[in-house]
Amino acid sequence: MQSEVESQDRLTALTDLIEMMRPAVQSDGGDLILVSADVESGVVEVALQGSCSSCAISSSTLQMGVERILKGRLPWVTEVKGGVDDSLSFEESVSLGRGGYVPSNR
Repeated sequence: MQSEVESQDRLTALTDLIEMMRPAVQSDGGDLILVSADVESGVVEVALQGSCSSCAISSSTLQMGVERILKGRLPWVTEVKGGVDDSLSFEESVSLGRGGYVPSNR
């Protein structure tokens, strides 16, 4: 079990890294948010928002981008879970950025 200071340091490093990645996602009209983080087990959950809900490569962004960066820079991260907030309609999503439309399964 880690100390409160070590836990806080891990959380701070994680949020700083998420903040560093956000401008790249925001430049396409999306956003990246931290949903939850268990700094003890190393499980981190993130979500893509905005135009990411209509982007054909959002799952690649999560796996080959976000997950790779988090695991590569934060050795304590063991798993990155992610999803796309698909609550926006196609029109709303497209108006935010340049994603390729992927219909939701609703």
